[in-house]
Amino acid sequence: MLRWATLISAAIFVPVIVDAILQNEPAPEDVRDRQIRFDIHCRTKDGKLINVEMTMYPDDFEPLRIEFFTCKLHATQDIRGKDKSYSDLRPTYHISILAKRNLANDQRYYHRFQYYDSNAMISLGGCTHIITIELAKADGIIDKDVEEMDTMERWITFLKYCSDQGKREVVNKILKSEEGISMAAETLLTISKDENERARLLNEYRIILDYQSGLAYAKKLGKIESAVNIIKSLKITVTDAMRILELDTEYRDDIVAELRKQSVYFAE
Repeated sequence: MLRWATLISAAIFVPVIVDAILQNEPAPEDVRDRQIRFDIHCRTKDGKLINVEMTMYPDDFEPLRIEFFTCKLHATQDIRGKDKSYSDLRPTYHISILAKRNLANDQRYYHRFQYYDSNAMISLGGCTHIITIELAKADGIIDKDVEEMDTMERWITFLKYCSDQGKREVVNKILKSEEGISMAAETLLTISKDENERARLLNEYRIILDYQSGLAYAKKLGKIESAVNIIKSLKITVTDAMRILELDTEYRDDIVAELRKQSVYFAE
């Protein structure tokens, strides 16, 4: 339990004691999970639900995916019963460690998301927390002495450079200085050992992802394109085009946006 507690504590800024692993790490023979995603679910002694996931190549829908599974994990809590209320809901954390691609365009490697009013800057005070750690933005940490790194910086450096032979000396110092990292090293070092195999698996993974997540989006784009073409060729209104193609009202804004993008004269 200690091996994950140090990482979780550093990520959420609160000391935790992991009480139970709710879902085991991928088995060593599970090549796809080992190469693409590394995932654990756990519960702390005070009831916090935490998911820690390391993703080699986050896909285009990663923010939506993260939000979906955070909500799903939070909703597993059973508060039914006469002695239960919403106040019994415990905080839920999703910690995503992104290895090869960034989600945000800034230079900060650590982000923590919660519900809030972006105009009034008022927090809703909810229990769900989404934390992203983007390793590609953490190049400068390696230049620090290990003794000067905090726990999170040591974890990030280890995760980023654990398979880099040129950084072996620094990685070894971290393994000696952090018991939790040392205990987790054997499991984490199985991630992405074989570049060629990972590339093959990534391509296969993307094909599946495109089918599951991208197909509906592609169909939507096709319908928008069809509507635009009809409006251009027949000189009809957006409403008429949508009626001919039997499109729901949700397509209207996208059709109008595409017409404007192509500088097409139209009437709604």
